[in-house]
Amino acid sequence: MKTSIAAKLDQARQRLLDINALLSSENATRDLDQFRKLSREHAELEPIVELFNTYRDTEQRVAEAQELLDDPEMRSYAESEIKVGRERLVALESELQQLLLPKDPNDERNIFLEIRAGTGGDESALFAGDLFRMYSRYAERQGWQVEVISESPGDAGGYKEIIARVIGQGAYSKLKFESGGHRVQRVPATETQGRIHTSACTVAVLPEASAIGDVVLNPSDLRIDTYRASGAGGQHVNKTDSAVRVTHLPTGIVVECQDARSQHKNKEKALAVLAARIKDKQRREQQAKEAATRKSLIGSGDRSERIRTYNFPQGRVTDHRIGLTLYKINDIMDGDLSQLTQALLAEHQTEQLAAFAEER
Repeated sequence: MKTSIAAKLDQARQRLLDINALLSSENATRDLDQFRKLSREHAELEPIVELFNTYRDTEQRVAEAQELLDDPEMRSYAESEIKVGRERLVALESELQQLLLPKDPNDERNIFLEIRAGTGGDESALFAGDLFRMYSRYAERQGWQVEVISESPGDAGGYKEIIARVIGQGAYSKLKFESGGHRVQRVPATETQGRIHTSACTVAVLPEASAIGDVVLNPSDLRIDTYRASGAGGQHVNKTDSAVRVTHLPTGIVVECQDARSQHKNKEKALAVLAARIKDKQRREQQAKEAATRKSLIGSGDRSERIRTYNFPQGRVTDHRIGLTLYKINDIMDGDLSQLTQALLAEHQTEQLAAFAEER
């Protein structure tokens, strides 16, 4: 094992000992926030340290077997033990490298899912509706909740824009690679000549900002306008200025929300989306700096980057970033995204491992 990996693992083992001592102290539960933080860190470190201990035990057995090589009666047994042990060490080192890869601090967060119709007119809006249903069905399969924040219906159905909050453990970790341009190729219901049309939508997946610390919204940086809501909602929408538009002056980011009947609720939702967008902007700027030295195989997540094509006549879905084509478009549109999300995560980890190897 390389010295740099061994050093990191020794640090992890020592840190786990320190955490065990802190958690067993009399003052452990006096600060509940600190207690939860230490417990989470303990849960992350424990499997790494256990695997490292297994690695060291295997190393010891190989060393003991090597000492038996000079004994004619034990030589065959020793060679077998050494061969098995070395193969085991290679597998364990690979597992340890995976566990040592940097964790995305946003992985366990809820997300804001934003889908916007692009080129293609009514067909694009209909496709936006299909994408929203696809992600909603996927969320249902995961046991997550989907809460619509704001929506702008298309003239012929679907959505010109829809923003939803997806609430569930690991939502960002599974959907973070969905940001980008999604293209559809199919015969629209309104097409009388049977011609295939190409339309597009953009998807943005934003990790929800923490209520404390992630993004500080200075009231002096905000312009908040209220106006009368439009669309479905009966007489209520014509009587009160419940819709809210929040503009973040330093960045020019604008968020509108009119889905709730209460102006207060709409403002609260709009500010949550605004914080997520600001956080996402900061994250993408940081990634852009890192990309100057290393380009991720998964792509930048830029909204203008075409990441996937849904070809209905051929029954296929192709993810262009990893060259994966699946001939199961009906299942995918019904929310069966597991094969795509797992393949994207595996490619991301491969890229991380390559970077890890270069650092060594």
